[in-house]
Amino acid sequence: MDFKAIYAVVEDDFAAVNQFINHHLDSNVPLIREVGDYIVQSGGKRLRPLVSILCARASGYHGERHVDVAAIIEFLHTATLLHDDVVDESNLRRGRPTVNAVWGNAASVLVGDFLISRALQLMVALKHPRLLDIFSQSTNTISEGEVLQLINVRDPNTSEENYMRVIHHKTAKMFESAAETGAVLGADDNTDFVEAFAAYGRHLGIAFQLIDDVLDYQGEASELGKNVGDDLAEGKPTLPLIYTIANGSPEQAKLIKDAIRNGGLDHLQHIIETVQASGGLQYTVDKAAEHTRLALDAIAAVPASPYKETLFTLAEESLKRTY
Repeated sequence: MDFKAIYAVVEDDFAAVNQFINHHLDSNVPLIREVGDYIVQSGGKRLRPLVSILCARASGYHGERHVDVAAIIEFLHTATLLHDDVVDESNLRRGRPTVNAVWGNAASVLVGDFLISRALQLMVALKHPRLLDIFSQSTNTISEGEVLQLINVRDPNTSEENYMRVIHHKTAKMFESAAETGAVLGADDNTDFVEAFAAYGRHLGIAFQLIDDVLDYQGEASELGKNVGDDLAEGKPTLPLIYTIANGSPEQAKLIKDAIRNGGLDHLQHIIETVQASGGLQYTVDKAAEHTRLALDAIAAVPASPYKETLFTLAEESLKRTY
């Protein structure tokens, strides 16, 4: 997926966000600065702040507070990644060793806490009650999502409904908040448009996670920046597995259930072949396509602009991505 054309539409805004992030990662505590630099240098697509910027501009905003909002989104998202890697015992992200692999679990958790507290400082400084309400509610929902996912780990009886709830809370809510907070800046008096952008972000986030689920079984580690089969190794019942259990043969269902219960990658190739043969991967792709269409429909009535067009392109290209 080539993001260059997408980022070019808001190139100056995005550069301002990166500069803002670098400035506000500063701390008198050397370890925080060291880990902060490592996080920034590790790259990442920064899709959530991108969504926030595009939605602000598409809703008619011409000020500068969207830079602060986009940075807050990135701080919160990065904090969840630091905590996730500890919980999941991950050692690779974006093609580099995770923070917990380099500095240990304690440093990863505590720097994640620092990012959350810095985000809170920046939220308060905005002096915008509606934005603060959206941010506070979303962080609570995301935390619930982390716990919901933890409950489902190694549970082969997880239903599709419960899994979709996890996706909404854990992944889609951050995209939704990015879109909604951006839109609030430019459409404060137009509730319909704010809700439209929020729906766009929610469905984009669901589609994005579902494609992640597929790539865990058919991606390339060199492109993904993480190990193929990571979800399976951690005993996470993602949608391709849930579908295979419900619709595959008894033998296929038993293989997947045992893999979820036990974790690990002992039968990874067999499992990849099984979820492919059962239709689990295609079902998940189709679900992602459905949510992509819902994302596009949500902002169909928004006035035309290069930013709206780019939001369309972002959703369509996200569906095709290979990393």
